[in-house]
Amino acid sequence: MASIWPMFRPLLAFATATAIALLVRAALLLVLRRWTSPSPVATAAALVRAPSLLWSVALGLYIANDVALSLSLLPARWHVRIGLLLEAVVLLSVTLVLASLAAHAVARVSERSALGAGVTGLAQTTSRVVVVIVGSLVVLTVVGVQITPLLTALGVGGLAVALALQDTLANVFAGVHLLADRPFRVGDYVKAGDAGEGFVVDIGWRSTRIRSLANNIVVIPNQTVAKAAITNYSLPDSRVSVSLKVSVEYSVDPDRVTAVLEDELAKALDTVPGLLREPPPGVSLVHGFGEYSLDFTVAFSVATFVDQYPVQHELRKRILDRFRREGIAIATPTRVTRLGVAPSADEPGGHRAPEGQAGS
Repeated sequence: MASIWPMFRPLLAFATATAIALLVRAALLLVLRRWTSPSPVATAAALVRAPSLLWSVALGLYIANDVALSLSLLPARWHVRIGLLLEAVVLLSVTLVLASLAAHAVARVSERSALGAGVTGLAQTTSRVVVVIVGSLVVLTVVGVQITPLLTALGVGGLAVALALQDTLANVFAGVHLLADRPFRVGDYVKAGDAGEGFVVDIGWRSTRIRSLANNIVVIPNQTVAKAAITNYSLPDSRVSVSLKVSVEYSVDPDRVTAVLEDELAKALDTVPGLLREPPPGVSLVHGFGEYSLDFTVAFSVATFVDQYPVQHELRKRILDRFRREGIAIATPTRVTRLGVAPSADEPGGHRAPEGQAGS
């Protein structure tokens, strides 16, 4: 019996160390539950909840490995190999947790700075990849792998990949440039030159996704977006100024038209959703002398870019109804065409061909 007892001591050490580690884990998680879910501490606690089980078991195995070596139950070379394996597993687990923490940190910083990049695939994936690469190099160093030749091979291979993926890499770096320069945020309504316009949905590795007003997703390469002249209708704020052209006949009194339009605008301020009081709307005759009409400009502001369409729709209906009641005629193009017989050469206005040039 005395000869069998030493064989159970590593198992007892494993069970004891693992139990203590699990108790400490449970106590720490219980304390961390006091923080509300949006806090960084609560996020970290949620991320380490599952990996901490692995860490507790790994600690028990590590101690049992040392006990087995001290009792000469395990060869020294196997003790070293098992220790390196446990260290590699724990380091990989920690690396994955740190990668997730980095992605969450990018999201929180982006939201606080109004960047909007935290919800994009590019920003979070970049942070994850960087942490995983660094962690993998640390693991290789711990297990005794020389990383210098590996880095050299990666450098040569990276050059070949870069030459083969020039367009893709151009889009990737253009995406990084968009995140750094911040010409727009996720959720902004933008127009990227002739490439398209709509609400920014995501900035990915290769492309930027925009949702058009027709509820279609337009996928634009990042390189195209970076080169385009971008109009951001959500900056410096979401308010948009709109002008509405109203044409009447020249015979109408302009002061009367101005009074009618201003009255309708004043009524619409309290009843039309999206129409803003500030800056106050106005009516003007700037560039108002058209070819066949007197052109008034009704200027107003709306809360967002898409509000202009229902607001214009409602204002046009109200103005048309008011003009009909007031007897104000809306101008329409008029053309006068005179039909008649062309004058002969002997009649006034006729044309006689010079001698020698008469037609045959």
